[in-house]
Amino acid sequence: MSKIWSIGVSTPITPQDPLPPMPNLQPGELLVIEGRAPIWRYAMALHRAHGSAAGAVAVFDPRLGYVVTVSHSPKFKEGEILPSESAEVRRIV
Repeated sequence: MSKIWSIGVSTPITPQDPLPPMPNLQPGELLVIEGRAPIWRYAMALHRAHGSAAGAVAVFDPRLGYVVTVSHSPKFKEGEILPSESAEVRRIV
């Protein structure tokens, strides 16, 4: 099972603007962080996700697909690319 955490913004923001709530995760789930946002917002989200129940974290790259950036699960390897047409991503979207 997987969950998407959309942190994207449509207006200018500052680092003091809060992140949206992270979805509730089951232990070991894949968390996908996506949305148009500054790199520092992604860094803040990744930091928060690292202490969560997520077994792995991926970010969306429109050129590559879903890129696993953190993994504590044997199911996912850091640097692994999950193309948008993969079975795992279909469960996400």
